[in-house]
Amino acid sequence: MLITTTNITEIVDAISNHVNGEAALISVGEHTEIDIEKLVITLDNANLKFMGGIFPKVIHGNSIFDKGIVLNTLNNVEELFLVKDISKKDYTIPQINFDESIAYSIITYVDGLTSNISHYLSSLYENYGMQTNYFGGGAGSLSLEQKPCVFCNEGLFQDAAVGSLVRMQSRIGVRHGWNKVDGPFIVTKAEGNIIKEINWKNPFEVYKEVVEAHSNKQFNDDNFFEIANGYPFGIVKDHAECIVRDPLMVNEKGELVCIGELEDNTLVDILNGSESSLIEAAQNAAEESLLLAEQPKKAIIIDCISRILFLEDNFDKELNAITKTISDKFPDVSVGGALTLGEISSYGEGFLEFYNKTVVIGLFE
Repeated sequence: MLITTTNITEIVDAISNHVNGEAALISVGEHTEIDIEKLVITLDNANLKFMGGIFPKVIHGNSIFDKGIVLNTLNNVEELFLVKDISKKDYTIPQINFDESIAYSIITYVDGLTSNISHYLSSLYENYGMQTNYFGGGAGSLSLEQKPCVFCNEGLFQDAAVGSLVRMQSRIGVRHGWNKVDGPFIVTKAEGNIIKEINWKNPFEVYKEVVEAHSNKQFNDDNFFEIANGYPFGIVKDHAECIVRDPLMVNEKGELVCIGELEDNTLVDILNGSESSLIEAAQNAAEESLLLAEQPKKAIIIDCISRILFLEDNFDKELNAITKTISDKFPDVSVGGALTLGEISSYGEGFLEFYNKTVVIGLFE
């Protein structure tokens, strides 16, 4: 459901009527002209259970908006939770008793510009393991200015994550479409989301040599992101697509600042993609999510904001490829979601990962 009114009372009424006693998953376009803190208080006073995030853009059907609210119902919620101080690693994951006869899914929105997101996801996995599937995305602003961006009944927060455990089967597809240009290289030194050395050398010098040779473009003081947006790193994985890491900027030391952490001695490739490879990957993610789906009630798309920055006017082809693939098999399934700062999924319904420049599609039954 897409809500376009900016009247708080009307928004709360629309959410209440739509979820009909269940919990709400609320995705807000960052330029929506409402007071989010007031909305949170009003929703809580109306005794509605909810979690949500603020994103660069939201998805409804085969359209994207930077204003408006996309609403999904969270059916059969077992637990809603808030985890604060993600960057400090100072938190406790709630303990949950699982019934082995029930299919569970966790949906989580996290501040996409905080540090130690991978530690948060590892903590989730250490506590819950393969008793549930995992799905979600990184919230935040396209300006890359960190600010409060995730919310729940307790309030609006920065450096935090919100989540829900639901008794719903989920089928998840994950693809990115970026291909190897050169590598592997060894990240010989990293700290959080900063690459400090590659092959014992200055990381920007190594990266620059490969990218300039392949792109026939030259880096200057102002165009790092413009060029780097087409040349992410790929963390090498055995028997699976690599995990993409998006270099955002180069600092004064020549270190590369990424979205998402890397560890010392990580093997990485330098990647590049094309319009056709990204669109084909998005369609493949949709097809993957459909493989075992039986009677899905909703489809949620988590698609990296940097893919639209790369594809530009051709992004509608990617979104259309996803929605058509789903609607061809399940014409009555609603499609919504967000363009995010990082994507979260248990790849192949297995181990939990934080992705960049990737499409994650969840069908929920």
